[in-house]
Amino acid sequence: MTLVLASTSPSRRLMLENAGVPFEVVKPLVDEDAAKASLGDLPPRDLADALAELKARKVSASRPGDLVLGCDSVVALDDGTRIDKPGANLAAQLRLMSGRTHRLHSAAVVCENGQPVWRAIEVATMHVRQLSDAFIADYVARDPEAQWCAGGYRIEGPGAQLFSRVDGSWFAIMGLPLIPLLAWLRARGVVLS
Repeated sequence: MTLVLASTSPSRRLMLENAGVPFEVVKPLVDEDAAKASLGDLPPRDLADALAELKARKVSASRPGDLVLGCDSVVALDDGTRIDKPGANLAAQLRLMSGRTHRLHSAAVVCENGQPVWRAIEVATMHVRQLSDAFIADYVARDPEAQWCAGGYRIEGPGAQLFSRVDGSWFAIMGLPLIPLLAWLRARGVVLS
């Protein structure tokens, strides 16, 4: 039985590698924008879970007998406003987030033979400090890849400077509820217990 990561996220790959988990990577080929549109106005927690399941199911359909891990992260401000991957609007999104708190919902779903067999969701509360225009301009120039990340930051890089405080699992903030996943993988015999 093989664990398949249905994600091309470098941080998710690195977390699994560093934890000593054997796995393969298969890109899920899911149109996230279309999926979000079809799922309607789900709460952020449910949306993260649904997108993670969609990715796992998609890859699982072509990998019978394997365990396929799908993941997703959804960010929402305290007023409920969802913050997506900003793309070219990174600076504007950072101005919106400046001085505010948001929650990052990190979901993971494992499918086997096309059906979900395990899931976990962890939530981290992220307190963004007041950001100056000069800092935002420097940040956008220094970490252009952040525009493709949920919330517009990579906590393991320059994104750490955005925050005055974070409450929650470091692994969840990086995109994977790793500790619950490792417990389940041990129970399934994928990693030693």
